[in-house]
Amino acid sequence: MTTPESARTGGCPVHTGDGSAVSLSGPRFHTEPHQLYREMRREHGPVVPVELPGNIPAWLIVGYHEMHQVTSDPELFPRDVGLWNQWPNIPADWPLLPMIQPPQPSIYFTAGADHRRHADMVVPALESVDPFELRHVCEELSDRLIDAFCGRGEADLVTEFAKPLPVLALARVLGYSDEDGTTLARALGELVDGGEGAQRAHAEYLALNQKLVKAKRNEPADDVTSWMLAQEGFTEEEVALNVKDVLGAGFVTTADWIGNSIRLMLTDDRFAAALGGGRHSIGQAMNEVLWEDTPTQILAGRGAARDTLLAGRQIRAGDLLMLGLAAANADPLIQQQFSPSRGGNSAHFSFSHGEYRCPLPAQEIAEIVARTAIEVLLDRLPDVDLAVPAQTLVRRPSTFLRGMTAIPVRFTPIRPTGDPQ
Repeated sequence: MTTPESARTGGCPVHTGDGSAVSLSGPRFHTEPHQLYREMRREHGPVVPVELPGNIPAWLIVGYHEMHQVTSDPELFPRDVGLWNQWPNIPADWPLLPMIQPPQPSIYFTAGADHRRHADMVVPALESVDPFELRHVCEELSDRLIDAFCGRGEADLVTEFAKPLPVLALARVLGYSDEDGTTLARALGELVDGGEGAQRAHAEYLALNQKLVKAKRNEPADDVTSWMLAQEGFTEEEVALNVKDVLGAGFVTTADWIGNSIRLMLTDDRFAAALGGGRHSIGQAMNEVLWEDTPTQILAGRGAARDTLLAGRQIRAGDLLMLGLAAANADPLIQQQFSPSRGGNSAHFSFSHGEYRCPLPAQEIAEIVARTAIEVLLDRLPDVDLAVPAQTLVRRPSTFLRGMTAIPVRFTPIRPTGDPQ
């Protein structure tokens, strides 16, 4: 049996007897992930032994039915990384610590009753967002961003549009001032890029978050943060952490949903009609992206509460299971039944599934932001086209998140919205 190019041989206590484990890193995860997942599925089955950075063992679920089984059983597979049996081997500077964190009091880093307690605050707060007002905000922000480059006849739709728009929209929803929202967009952009300024940007992000919560405690308004603060039994720290989670989880994924959808529409002839203002094709492209090019490729994770079997694999108590959302979406056993070409079928795992899935109102907010952004862009720049060959477009070098580093385009220059004709 051959192993994928990204695999390396090595034993570990978790994977004893499995022969080899796939390294959960390497360029193939962002250059040819579907081929890599096919190889994993063929050679290892629906539950794959993997190694995280530092030779840390885990499991990656690539089967659709196994994904459904794990995400539907929060008792056996809770989202409680505190159970992880590898914590004694994790150094303080481990690169995945931002994604696989010890439990903290917020909706995304708690399990069981603690998770439900935070969800009972966060979900109604997100439900309080008026979808019509949000769409109006997104139209206004989209116009503002497009005005900054529309007269040039060229732009990078990632850095100048897809990346800042979700931050600005979510900042408005959470109650940030427009000035702080602009600062937040810059800081989060630097943080995601992971360059020399990432640590400073992270500190700036946390400071803005704390400033927001204190300001809304003193002067509540009609926003999500004020709604959370009005609920009894939650500290300012808990509210701040939940605000941070809402923004952190929604920013990159929505930006990549916008970017990946724009890339699809500019490179696939099936969606050419949308470039002339056809709205139906926009929804189709966005749904296809969730199936075939989902922003969150791999999600961490689930801990096994006790010894169990999963697809014939011996899973030990405390083992970490990584959710291969993109791989499960591409499972050939399910693709024939839920083909993305059959309209708006939403049986994908792009928002995960079960008790710990992305909350439904958060999904709705992300869809409004992404769809409105693309509609405004194509309405205002109907002849937008790639400025480089499609095959030269580059993906972000990430195993876990899938997005474009840049989408250079050209178009007929137009006047900003506020300019006289």
